[in-house]
Amino acid sequence: MQLYFLIALGGALGSVLRYAFNGAIASYLGNSVPWLGIVIVNITGSFLIGLIYTLTGPEGRWFASANTRLFLMTGICGGYTTFSSFSLNTLTLARDGQWLYAGFNVVGSVVLCLTAVWLGHVAAEYFNATR
Repeated sequence: MQLYFLIALGGALGSVLRYAFNGAIASYLGNSVPWLGIVIVNITGSFLIGLIYTLTGPEGRWFASANTRLFLMTGICGGYTTFSSFSLNTLTLARDGQWLYAGFNVVGSVVLCLTAVWLGHVAAEYFNATR
């Protein structure tokens, strides 16, 4: 039961971070590009999960228990990233006839998030090697 509480707590923290970060981006950019905040959240979340996964893995520099890894990756990163919001934004763009933006949202998000998770992994491997 404690594990479920940890994941729920992490999810709540991640959701609050997503809301705050997305709101800060919207305040900075205005509503001219409403989907950009979600894309940036997903990219930064992908980077973080790659970083955490590698830093706290068996060969990682930081020891983390299985529960800590679940709290960070499933809880915080899971609550922070927003695939459902991404999907809704893409659908809205497509329904509004903005097919080019919908396509950029899909392709850009997949490519940038995969790149970000890889960069997080590479950064953590570099950090692990500098013991």
